[in-house]
Amino acid sequence: MAPYFIRNLIPRREARDENRRPLLQVLRSLTWVQWAQFFSGWLAWTCDAIDFFSVSLSVTRLQKQFHKDKASSITQAITLTLLFRSVGAVVFGILSDRYGRKWPLVINLLFCAVLELGSGFVNTFSQFLALRSLFGVAMGGVWGLASSTALENLPVEARGFASGILQQGYACGYLFAACMNLRLVPHTSTTWRTLFWAASGISAFAAFIRALVPESEVFLRAKALEREKGTSTEKKTRVFINQAGAMLKKHWLLCIYAVLLMTGFNFLSHGSQDLYPTYLQTTKGFDSYHSTVATIIGNCGAIAGGAIAGSVSQFIGRRLTIIIFVLIAGAFIPLWILPKGFGGLSAGAFWLQFGVQGAWGVIPIQLAEMSPPGFRATFPGVTYQLGNMISSASSQIEATGGDHLKTTIIKNGKRIIVPDYARVQGILIGTVAAYILFLTIIGPENHGAEFEAQGVAFEDNSSDSTPHDDEKLSDFRSEEIHEKA
Repeated sequence: MAPYFIRNLIPRREARDENRRPLLQVLRSLTWVQWAQFFSGWLAWTCDAIDFFSVSLSVTRLQKQFHKDKASSITQAITLTLLFRSVGAVVFGILSDRYGRKWPLVINLLFCAVLELGSGFVNTFSQFLALRSLFGVAMGGVWGLASSTALENLPVEARGFASGILQQGYACGYLFAACMNLRLVPHTSTTWRTLFWAASGISAFAAFIRALVPESEVFLRAKALEREKGTSTEKKTRVFINQAGAMLKKHWLLCIYAVLLMTGFNFLSHGSQDLYPTYLQTTKGFDSYHSTVATIIGNCGAIAGGAIAGSVSQFIGRRLTIIIFVLIAGAFIPLWILPKGFGGLSAGAFWLQFGVQGAWGVIPIQLAEMSPPGFRATFPGVTYQLGNMISSASSQIEATGGDHLKTTIIKNGKRIIVPDYARVQGILIGTVAAYILFLTIIGPENHGAEFEAQGVAFEDNSSDSTPHDDEKLSDFRSEEIHEKA
């Protein structure tokens, strides 16, 4: 008989309940509040991407602005942003699980707007690095708060599809930033600064939208119940701290697994996105216009992949969907790096990002379903950003690798030696894809979990309401041993 973790790739019968409603029927039944909560979470995550990729799209302009010869000097800013995001995930995740989804996310987005605005006014490279480091703290809180805001109030049947759409808010943000870089930036005297200022305004708008949308129903019910009990704020805070400690003690194995998984996913995402415009301009000899258009095409593939994968995962399970789409990404690595013309490279960008971001489209609901009860903002947000922190050097690795691996291209009729970012990216993406496949195959899944029935972290029984996935990690190993015996 196959090992438990292999047999468990196919969702259990109860996870494929035939009595569950069709997706279109579920979507028609959603209230305007549910739609608004989902949209506000999606918009927040989209803003995160616009803000982050403002640097990726401006690497060559920033090199000229700060008089840097190598792209690896500018990618320090990307590394620092990713490095400090875990701090924001901890701070804002705890605030959200303790005080609600609404106002912590509003404050978080306003911080992003202020720091992004400031990034457009810096005059020295040191100032730029300092602001991008602080910006990393602000950005770190967005994903956990946005995903919990968007998903926890939706019916179970819609969460797979919603997860794919939510996660591709990141691709949409990259797409919006690329369009602004294509049509707005070249026609302004402030060039790259315009992109940062526009991103700041969009983040402020997202904060305004979230302020208008009601708080999560999960928190409204929990707060009403606690008021009836007469529970004081001091007692709720004490219970929250105790529950957090109990969660870490009980679910430490799950936490480690989630961080390792998100490390791989972040290497895959950032390794295929952050240096992509620079790769096309430097290694393939494209101009800024064509590299931006190829980036837009790649993000169209990402959006399509995320929506399809999220929907598919509702029927065949989260892990099996991730495996299929990572294999798709791996299959298109040659098309990503070998062609020399715009058409071939654009097709490679579309299909590789279809696979990469398709797998990513399952992650919000996969982490939410495996999350310890009561910590659906802290657990996904912190594990995601810790993975980001570990993978923060991905663009730096690629830039440094390109400085050592060289290739020759023909540009303006002359042969020139340039960094071979194609080979570096191909090696990195292939290695990380294999790593993700291994972790996904051996990992847990809580497909179809109805976490809206679980409590929040300031309720006394929230951490023990359901058996959880770190136990499943031990369970499938125990079952393996029993079968072998």
